[in-house]
Amino acid sequence: MSQQPPYGQQPPPGYGYPPPGYAPPPPPAPRKSPVGKIIGFSCLGIVGLVVILVIAGLLIGGGDSGKPAPKAPVAAAPSAKNEGAPAAPSAKAPEKKTAAITVTAQKTEFKPTIMGDGDYTSVSVTVTNNSKKTISVNPLYFAITDTAGTKHAAELMADENQIDTVELAPGENVTGSVTGKGKWTPKSVTYTDGLIGDSVRADVS
Repeated sequence: MSQQPPYGQQPPPGYGYPPPGYAPPPPPAPRKSPVGKIIGFSCLGIVGLVVILVIAGLLIGGGDSGKPAPKAPVAAAPSAKNEGAPAAPSAKAPEKKTAAITVTAQKTEFKPTIMGDGDYTSVSVTVTNNSKKTISVNPLYFAITDTAGTKHAAELMADENQIDTVELAPGENVTGSVTGKGKWTPKSVTYTDGLIGDSVRADVS
């Protein structure tokens, strides 16, 4: 019996191998290249990414109502002319307060009565009641000051135009003469409401 060579080796020439009916073993299968696997995974990743992007687009588009978003209100910019400028003062002028009692006086000629014997100086006086109450007027409520600063009390019944003793209601006035003893130049007249009330002074014009 002849010896066979080891498996996978070619018999030497003239060895008489292979015997009749012998088939050599098939060659090993070629190994697959990893490049094909990489390409297959890459295509699958691209398809999955496209599907994710489509789904995300549908979700975002479904939440949009199609109306534009309202614009935020824009605050008006301050005017350059008025910026930092103080507020304009009111154009209304303050009201001038009217005195409760006004007195005017002017020089006048002395007109003696039968009791006005001697030298006298008279001043024509007008008293106006601007208050809301009644005031009293009496020749004794007046005094005359001359240019030398001397004050003269009123003399009763000396001048025929002597101011009357009256009660003045609001808005009323009275005019008459106030007379002092002697000859001098009158400068001012002072009226006192009720002797002990407020005094009003007027220069003699």
